[in-house]
Amino acid sequence: MSVLSSEYIHQLCKEEGFASSGISPVKQSRYEQHFLDWIDEGKQGEMDWLRKNVNVRMNAAHLLEGARSVICVLDRYNNASAYNHEGRGGWIARYAQGKDYHKQLKKRLHRICDALTECSTESFRACVDTAPLLEREVASEAGLGAIGKNTLLIEQGIGSWFFVGAIVTTAKLLPSEPNQQNPCQSCTKCIDACPTDAITPFSVDATKCISYLTIEHRTEIDPSFHQQMGRWLFGCDVCQEVCPHNQETLKSNQHASHSEYVSDRNSFDVLDVLKWTEEDRRRELAGSAMKRAKLHMFKRNALIVAGNILQNESDEELMQAVTALSQDEDVDSVVRNTAKTVLERVRS
Repeated sequence: MSVLSSEYIHQLCKEEGFASSGISPVKQSRYEQHFLDWIDEGKQGEMDWLRKNVNVRMNAAHLLEGARSVICVLDRYNNASAYNHEGRGGWIARYAQGKDYHKQLKKRLHRICDALTECSTESFRACVDTAPLLEREVASEAGLGAIGKNTLLIEQGIGSWFFVGAIVTTAKLLPSEPNQQNPCQSCTKCIDACPTDAITPFSVDATKCISYLTIEHRTEIDPSFHQQMGRWLFGCDVCQEVCPHNQETLKSNQHASHSEYVSDRNSFDVLDVLKWTEEDRRRELAGSAMKRAKLHMFKRNALIVAGNILQNESDEELMQAVTALSQDEDVDSVVRNTAKTVLERVRS
C-alpha cells in the first residue's frame, strides 16, 4: 500500500538540489499530430531516432507498465558565461560547459527513486532526455513552466537555463496545477535573433538550428550556414540570450546553478581542435556531454569558426592549419571538404 505524499516527494527533490519540482498525471500528448507533421516534413534532420518509439513518446504509460504519474524536476545550469569575441575561441553552449548532465541528473533521480521505493510498493523509472518522453510537455503539465516560441520550457521569473528530469511511477499522486499560459505573448525576440531563421512560432526546424548542426548533424554543413554560425563550436544559446525571461531577476538569483554544471571553460581554441587526435578529444571531453560529437564533427565545426575568424582578421598559423586539412587525404572527407569550402570563402 502506498504511503507517498506530494509534500514528501517535493522535499526529496529539494534536498537533491533541484530548482523546482512538480507532478503530472500520465496521459496522451496534446502535440502528437504536431510532432508527426514535423517528422513528415523532415525537420528532424539526421536525428532518425526520433522516428522510433513514437507511441511511447506520446504517452508515458508505455515507459512503465501501470504508470499513473510523472514527477518532474528542473535542474539549473550555469548561464554566467561572458564569451570572448577576440582570439581563436570557439564557443561552447552553456549547458555543456560543466559535467555531463545525463549522469548528474540521473544519479540524483535514482536516489529519489530509492527513497520512494523504501516507503512504497510502487514502481519508479528515472528518465533524462535519452528516454522517449516529451519531457517539456510533461513538465508544463506539472506546472513547471510553459513552452515558448523557441520550443523551450520557460519558467516565469527563472527563465529557461535548466535541464528537465522525470520519474515515471505507478503511484497515483496529487498532480500540480498545469501551466497553460503563453509565456511569449507578442514577443518575437528569439525568432528575430536566430542567426539561421530556424525558429517559427512554437516550432524549430532542426535542419537550420546551429545547436543541431554542431551537435547532431554528422555530415557536411551547408555552406550557406557557415557565416551565421559565427563562433559557435558546440551548440548555440542565442535564442535564450535574448529571451526576456532569461534576464536576471530577484527570483532567478534565488535559484543558483547546480555546482556540478559550473565551469571555468566556455570555449576551445579552434587551432588546438584542428590538431586534435582521437586521444586528445577523449581527454578534453572526459566527463562532458560534448563527447557526443565525434572528432570529425569537432574539426568540421572548428574549421567553420576558423573561417569566420579569418574573414575578420589575419592569422597565418590558423590559415596554415586549414590549408593542411584541405590537402590531407588521411582525414575524414567531411573535414577535408569543409576545409576546402572554408578556404574558398576566405580567399574570395
